[in-house]
Amino acid sequence: MTHIRRVPEPLTMRDRRLAFDEGPRIMGVLNVTPDSFSDGGLYADPRAAVEHGLRMAADGADLLDVGGESTRPGAEPVSAGEQLRRVVPVIRGLREAGLSVPISVDTRLAEVAAGALVAGADAVNDVSALRDDPELAAVVREYRAGLVLMHMQGTPATMQREPQYEDVVEEVAAFLGARVEAAAAAGVGREYLAVDPGIGFGKTTRHNLLLLKHLDRIKALGRPVLLGVSRKRFLGELLGEDCPGRRLFGTAAAVAWAALAGAHILRVHDVKEIAQVVMVCRAIVDAK
Repeated sequence: MTHIRRVPEPLTMRDRRLAFDEGPRIMGVLNVTPDSFSDGGLYADPRAAVEHGLRMAADGADLLDVGGESTRPGAEPVSAGEQLRRVVPVIRGLREAGLSVPISVDTRLAEVAAGALVAGADAVNDVSALRDDPELAAVVREYRAGLVLMHMQGTPATMQREPQYEDVVEEVAAFLGARVEAAAAAGVGREYLAVDPGIGFGKTTRHNLLLLKHLDRIKALGRPVLLGVSRKRFLGELLGEDCPGRRLFGTAAAVAWAALAGAHILRVHDVKEIAQVVMVCRAIVDAK
C-alpha cells in the first residue's frame, strides 16, 4: 500500500495553503438542504448549521464543505438564487462566529460560487468539474479560490441508471487529468486544484471498490486527492444497511484504507470519529 507520507504540494485557497505533510485532512460535510441523502433537513436553519459547523471544527475538521444543492442520486437541480439563500447566511455566520478553518462551497454554478466567496468561502467543490457552468472558472480565477474537480458519469438525476465503464480506474483518471488541463487552460493555477474520483457518482459498488483499491492511479495526477466515502450507498450494499446514519463502521473502514493509501482530503459527516481513525492510521505509519 502506498505510504501515507507521499504528499503533493499544498493546496492553495485564496490566502490559505492546506498542507498534507502530516497526513490526510478532514473535511466536514455541512449540507444546508432539505433533501440530502443522509442529513437532509437537519441543518436547513442557519443557526443550527452554524452551530454544527463550529462543532465539527472543534471535533477536528480541517475544513468545511457547505452545500445548498443535494447531489444525491435522482436529485434535481436547485436554482442559483435558492442555493445562495441557503449557503450565504451560513458561511457568513461561521465567519462572524470566529471560524478560522477554510470553507468550500459545494456548487456547480458561478453565481453561487461568487456569492459564497464574497461571504467568506475559500474554495469551490464542483461535482461537474467545470462542465456545467462555463463562467465558473473565471470566478475561481478572480478570487484565487481553491477548486475541486470531481468525476461524475451523467448528472445527479441520471448517474445511477446503469453506469458502465470499460476500465473505470483508467477512465476516471483520464477524465480528471483532462479536467485539470481544462482548468489550467482557463487560467486556474494548478496549485489551486484538487481532484475527486467521485465515489458513488455514476458508479456501481464494484466501480467504487476498484477506485479505492487503485487510488494510486488518481494520485499519479499530481494533485491532492479528495475522497468522499462517508455513509455512501455502496457501503450500505456491502453491509446490508439501508439507513445512511448506521454506516459509521463501514465509513471508518473505507476511510482507514483511503488514509493509508494516501488520500489527502477525506470528506465525512462524522468528524470526531473519523478524525480518530485517521489519527490511529497516522500513528501506525509513524511508528519506529
